[in-house]
Amino acid sequence: MLDLSQLLLVPHVDSGFKFDISPDGQRLVFAWNKTGRWELHEIDNSGVRQLAVGAGASSLTPEGSKSSPKFSPDGTMLAYALDIDGSESYHIVVHDLSTNISIDLTPRIAYAHQPNFSWSPDGKILAVLSDKHGQFALHLIHLDGTPGRMIKNVFRPCWDVVWSPDGQWIAIEAESTASDRSIYVMPINRPRKTGKGKPVKVPTTKLNLNAQHPAWSPDSKFLAFSGENGEWHDIGLFKVETQEITWVNESTGDDTQPAWSRSGKMIGWVHSEGASTSFQFKKGSDVVKQRKVGDGVHYFPQFTGECVVILYEDPRHPCDLWKINLEDDSIQQLTNSLPDDLRNAEFTQPEEIFYPGKDGTQIPALLYRAKDSQRAVVNIHGGPNWLFQFLWHPIMSYMASRGWTVLAPNYRGSTGYGKKWQNASRYDMGGVDTDDCAAGVKYLIENGLADKDKIGVTGRSHGGYLTMTCMTMYPELFAAGSAVVPFLNWLKSHKNSREDLQHWNIENMGDPEDNKELWIARSPYFFLDKVNAPVQMICGANDPRCPASESMDARDKLVELGKEVELLMYKNEGHSFLDTENIIDSEGRRVEFLAKVLEN
Repeated sequence: MLDLSQLLLVPHVDSGFKFDISPDGQRLVFAWNKTGRWELHEIDNSGVRQLAVGAGASSLTPEGSKSSPKFSPDGTMLAYALDIDGSESYHIVVHDLSTNISIDLTPRIAYAHQPNFSWSPDGKILAVLSDKHGQFALHLIHLDGTPGRMIKNVFRPCWDVVWSPDGQWIAIEAESTASDRSIYVMPINRPRKTGKGKPVKVPTTKLNLNAQHPAWSPDSKFLAFSGENGEWHDIGLFKVETQEITWVNESTGDDTQPAWSRSGKMIGWVHSEGASTSFQFKKGSDVVKQRKVGDGVHYFPQFTGECVVILYEDPRHPCDLWKINLEDDSIQQLTNSLPDDLRNAEFTQPEEIFYPGKDGTQIPALLYRAKDSQRAVVNIHGGPNWLFQFLWHPIMSYMASRGWTVLAPNYRGSTGYGKKWQNASRYDMGGVDTDDCAAGVKYLIENGLADKDKIGVTGRSHGGYLTMTCMTMYPELFAAGSAVVPFLNWLKSHKNSREDLQHWNIENMGDPEDNKELWIARSPYFFLDKVNAPVQMICGANDPRCPASESMDARDKLVELGKEVELLMYKNEGHSFLDTENIIDSEGRRVEFLAKVLEN
């Protein structure tokens, strides 16, 4: 059996945010929790030299979780996002590589920034996304201390911003309808002249389709993006001069995260089909070519010379940086997170399966099939716009090694299986997605993978919410449930959320007053009397997405109802736990809680 604590101590390079390559192509900087904390690390392009950025630096180097590093255009500085207390109220920090000093550009703020930002080409200004005025909008922060100012509010929560290399344009990615995104191309100091010679402000252009991941060509003539082209996302090109859109490729499966070679002659992206991904690229009018590190998941490709540097992970390897030579197809691992004593460990390789849902629809899922299994856990992913793929999942690998089969559904509402599948739970959250997860119990029993009274359910975030809807809507199916950072009351959670989270709620569940009956019907808090098995809830005190008060209220009500309940709350943690000790403790106690029921 694998050792859970040992697995949870294995570090990994951050796959949630991008790494960066220096302007001269010689250095890579990335976030890595190698020391147990999320710090920035730097290596040279061969992967030989390693150092922690800011290690042993002055007291001006802020404490907290560091991510999303970006080199300044001249390579002398780094900007990065800093999460001080897990609340996702990111500060924007600039680190001087020569003096090893970091300066917080946003000290003592009572508002948040997105961890995505962009340098001006002259390195004097940062384009950031701040909710200073109640909604994430585009602001400019000057490094010389000039007061920052908001320059664009598209009246939708903004997520990403990219400044064109010629300094003339800024592309903004923002939320749209449902789970869609929109891209706006905004001119910066770019007047045009009328026939009378008077300057007229160039208007901002909105790409009229579901589009995300903007990436400028080196000559600033094209903006690449991942856009909805039928049922799937393909890589599109927006020509700034004519405002025409053409498509680099058209394929089955989603194409995302476009990146340009430094010459601008080649473009690459991540291609996803179900549980695995690959790197694809195209040069001019040549055919699309494909490379991959393995049968796992790739992220955030970046070109350097004739090579591409990319993040990669799979069920046997945590996320690390790899370099693929596109000329000779050689592959080099640049960072090494997996300890030597785990290299020959026996990890269960998940299978990609389909099982019938309540209405007969085939539900995609990953199955970790344990040997001689009589116990099982339905593990539900968060998002909900996400999916389980062939990733490094220590908790599922451990459960399988312990003899528990794990079923990880990609229920309706998940990404990766086309637009119709992703939107199938809109205005039906806690309905069809709950049904899809609960239907997995029948599959487990009929295939001899678990006894009917030895099946638990667990999940994180939206998966924690669905854990509780499973426990209230299908109480006869589950012997225990552990909900990690859940929400349980749509009405209260919405009221206590940031504006951008409220926007998502309304887009996907309707107006809380007009649809109040639905919001109540899909809130497990109001149906806790249906629970007839032990419940555990794990939360972070600073969680901005699923506030700890939700779990506290549910705990109090379950106690009042005479139900068996356990609440674990971790101070100085948010939605995603950052402290390794807290991760080990919470995951260990989640397994112990389920084991008390499944193994008795």
